[in-house]
Amino acid sequence: MLAKTWLLDLSVLVTIAAVLLLLHTPKVSELFHLHVRDRPKRRLLLAAIGFFVTFAVARAMAYAAHRNAGPFHYVYIGGTHIHHLVWGILLLLAVGFCWLVEVGTGASSTSLLASRLMSLLYGVGAALTLDEFALWLNVQEGVYWTRRDLASIDAVILFGAALLIGIWGRDFLSAVGLELWSSRRKHR
Repeated sequence: MLAKTWLLDLSVLVTIAAVLLLLHTPKVSELFHLHVRDRPKRRLLLAAIGFFVTFAVARAMAYAAHRNAGPFHYVYIGGTHIHHLVWGILLLLAVGFCWLVEVGTGASSTSLLASRLMSLLYGVGAALTLDEFALWLNVQEGVYWTRRDLASIDAVILFGAALLIGIWGRDFLSAVGLELWSSRRKHR
């Protein structure tokens, strides 16, 4: 099932790792900051790299799957074709949530690595989603208020819960985690 997505996953991970490693090199990092002085522009550039590389890889793999070439196949779960826009939407939701709780925003309290990673992942998610933009306009009619609509309701409830936890529970959950960690270390 999900194992069939390994080629796309691996391609995206290798690209992200390569870009992050390249930017970790002192000379490349220096050139990056010298020639792209504005932090938002650096983040946009990284998002664009993630976007265009992922778009090219996703489109090539979709073409190969359409032609039934080699190990490339469409992903089905329980008989339902899972389009790669689903993974893109999930990734965009995750990145957006991380930015809402200020992970990787580029603010002084977040790491440079997290900022770069979130920017790259945003581009990846946008590419996976927009590569199948035509599906947005041609979604099956009549799904609202049916059993199939329950998946949408479930998704809304889960994402809403994550937002509420982020709003009200972040400090509390962090404090509980730290308390559990410190009490665990004391008992060793």
